Amino acid sequence: DILRNLKEELWPKAYRKQDTILLDQILDESFELIDGSGNRYTKNDELNWIKNNATQHDFFRYEIKRLDIYENGTAIIAGTGHIYKDSVSSTYESSNVLIKKGTTWKAISSHVSGFKQLK
Repeated sequence: DILRNLKEELWPKAYRKQDTILLDQILDESFELIDGSGNRYTKNDELNWIKNNATQHDFFRYEIKRLDIYENGTAIIAGTGHIYKDSVSSTYESSNVLIKKGTTWKAISSHVSGFKQLK
């Protein structure tokens, strides 16, 4: 439930509200994002990006298709992001690796690819 809430509610909320404090709590210092073009971004890159870029869509939903938690305190969350803007919808695929530090889950890696614009 904690990981589902983090990925489906808190993480999108941080981007929607340009909440760098919340995103800072979600991302580990070692966080790295790899986008669909193979570009790499650090935690600081992501914090700066959301600070300077307001959400451009009307509605967003993340659909978890894989959620595995391992005994060593590692979790993998993968699924589909659904983006709605005006009458256009788009999707993308992402996978995330999180580690448990004490009682808190932190994202250490994200990969985003397969962006598709739908009708």
